[in-house]
Amino acid sequence: MISGSVNADFEAIISLSICGSDGKIYTQDAIVDTGFNGWLSLPPDLIERLNLKWKRRGRAILGDGSECVFNIYEAVVFWDGQYLTIPIDEADSEPLVGMSLMEGYQLMVQVFEDGSVEISKVKAV
Repeated sequence: MISGSVNADFEAIISLSICGSDGKIYTQDAIVDTGFNGWLSLPPDLIERLNLKWKRRGRAILGDGSECVFNIYEAVVFWDGQYLTIPIDEADSEPLVGMSLMEGYQLMVQVFEDGSVEISKVKAV
């Protein structure tokens, strides 16, 4: 299970471990964003610090209907006890955990300051 807490802005925050290209593990807080269907987005300065490998360009339709083109990198993250290689979208925002990373999991959030955030694997029926 992955756990976190709700901040004063009512954002669900979890801590992620991301492997840099130097093999070091970096810990980064990220906002759980159920409106983001990607895996994980990181700001350009963090991508540079981690020295992530560029993979391709991506396109997305934003909430306001505009289209955005962005770089996609690749990184290894430690997620629920295992290492996963995932795509990382570059975005000028706080780090965001998207729905693709949470596929097969249940998200429970107590929506008040310091409320708990729990992401747990759903058992197959």
